Amino acid sequence: MRAVIMAGGAGSRLNLGEKPLVLCYGRPMISYVVDAFYKAGHEPVVAVTSLTPMTQNWCQAQGIEFCRAKGNGYIPDMVEVVTTLEETSPLFVCVSDIPCITPAHLKTIETAYKASGKSACSTWVPASLMTSGSGTACYSQEVNGIMACPVGMNILSGDKIKEPQDELQLLLSDPRLAVNVNTRADLVRAGRFLTGYS
Repeated sequence: MRAVIMAGGAGSRLNLGEKPLVLCYGRPMISYVVDAFYKAGHEPVVAVTSLTPMTQNWCQAQGIEFCRAKGNGYIPDMVEVVTTLEETSPLFVCVSDIPCITPAHLKTIETAYKASGKSACSTWVPASLMTSGSGTACYSQEVNGIMACPVGMNILSGDKIKEPQDELQLLLSDPRLAVNVNTRADLVRAGRFLTGYS
């Protein structure tokens, strides 16, 4: 299964340069996400924009496939990239700022998606696990009777990318999935998980 990794945002809240390349425990944040997909047997394609030229250069240097989008926002860029790739099969779509994602997470998500019979899958964590140094709350809604926030990891049907899809809402109570790096405090928290001292 292909995996589109969205890496076109400015990362202005971190203010450390291009967000996908911000170092987390000595490595660019996006490298953890790319490696997780490779190790889970998927084919990552990085979606870049004019805001992330160094990320494009990094992809070229690493031999990682990339696709350039116009930079009109997350959803328009995602639709543009999937359409450009002419992908009609199910595929992962993932943000580039969840460095604690693992191959095991991806396999769990894929297995649940295939068992559901639905055309899409969104991944959620309990809102109680979400913390951010910015002090701002994430978007939340009730999933399986629990207030939950989206992880930024989905499976979508490529042939239906321009329309609403019937989705499984998968709730996973793993604090590593709650580390979406938007602030320097989030970056420190991610480093603690990656070093095994969470």
